[in-house]
Amino acid sequence: MTPPASMKHIAVTQPGAPDVMHVADGAVPEPRDDEVLIEVAYAGVNRPDCSQRAGTYPPPPDASPVLGLEVAGRIAARGARVTAWNIGDDVCALVPGGGYAQYCTTPAEWCLPIPRGMSLEQSAGLPENYFTVWNNVFERAHLARGETFLVHGGTSGIGLAAIQLAKAFGATVFTTAGSAEKVTFCRSIGADHAIDYKKQDFAEEVERLAKGGIDVILDMVGGDYIERNLKCLALEGRLAQIAFLQGSRVECDWRFVMLKRLTVSGSTLRASPPQRKAMLARALREQVWPLFEQGKLRQVIHATFDLAQAPQAHALMESSKHIGKIMLRVGG
Repeated sequence: MTPPASMKHIAVTQPGAPDVMHVADGAVPEPRDDEVLIEVAYAGVNRPDCSQRAGTYPPPPDASPVLGLEVAGRIAARGARVTAWNIGDDVCALVPGGGYAQYCTTPAEWCLPIPRGMSLEQSAGLPENYFTVWNNVFERAHLARGETFLVHGGTSGIGLAAIQLAKAFGATVFTTAGSAEKVTFCRSIGADHAIDYKKQDFAEEVERLAKGGIDVILDMVGGDYIERNLKCLALEGRLAQIAFLQGSRVECDWRFVMLKRLTVSGSTLRASPPQRKAMLARALREQVWPLFEQGKLRQVIHATFDLAQAPQAHALMESSKHIGKIMLRVGG
């Protein structure tokens, strides 16, 4: 398998709305010694991609400027130090950037096998969400069996991953969603309690339903959710903040942190050290991938677009009308 010299990829000429993206020709990247080159079949679409396109989330200096943080496909080449994977292996992978392209490089240690029984399309949408949820909910917030858990945005990729993982590991799961249809879907995939935040105050509902409060909250909303999250938490509760869709500069009564002995943590996956992402990949392979193969977790794909339809994919993402993952079909 000899990779070609050039490839198609999505280019962004200037920050802006989804229509600034277009298909362009570029050079196929060369894998470094510890990297593999993946011939991309599918790429996942994520909120950070939209932020990067809009100019509010620049890639790290050493990352590809091409959008895309997760892919699935076949290894087309490997660096001199790579021994764990062979050319021709099918993998899904977290990538540092460059996923919206026919070929993409990533550290070999960030790759995972395709779970038995799953397609390339399904598995391409796993890495970004499951790396994020495992890191924040289980490794940083230490969610334990028998505890209560709340995730906002239950029908997002993050939300659906968090609901299923928390339920699989023995938590009582609460979530918020923005319509009756979404609330019903969250319950169908494992949420014990789903709250329509457009019709109900989630903090009041949590107080009514979770006597003593919530042990762990995963939030990507920010804004006025922050103080309400602190009110919802139980004694020794933990808040894991991963994004601020409604803003990060807010007035908040931080006495809840002292009075309840709370822990507040935050992280961004893309900026995490490479070694941490390698450790997360190993943890997922050992503890989460078997759950897919046993049918205890499932992937939910809302829509798949061709690579040239990346603007439509981003428009759908930003509309928040989807339930589950949005994918790009790149190869095949």
